[in-house]
Amino acid sequence: MCLAVPGRVIDIGEKDGTRMATVDFGGVVKEVCLEYLPDLRVGEYAIVHVGFALQRLDEASARQTLELFAELGMLQEEFGDPWEQAAEAGGAPWPFADDSEDEVKEAARP
Repeated sequence: MCLAVPGRVIDIGEKDGTRMATVDFGGVVKEVCLEYLPDLRVGEYAIVHVGFALQRLDEASARQTLELFAELGMLQEEFGDPWEQAAEAGGAPWPFADDSEDEVKEAARP
């Protein structure tokens, strides 16, 4: 599923001639294109879909939506690790949940 998720702009810059923002989605931070909302400012909220800020949103609505998405597990579905999600969907436990990096490398060896 691909959601339109509200996020808070924490930084704005330019990348290859395109206005971009660093956006916080309730703890998950992603880079987002601001071409559809060129006047969006740091501290404001926007609805983001597939990496594009599409609509400005007030803070109360954004927080309420993020809380609901988190409650329903939709933020994990949208931003979580796809390999971990596939393992869970197949009924297998995620094998690397508490392993150190060295243990993960050792387990991956043939």
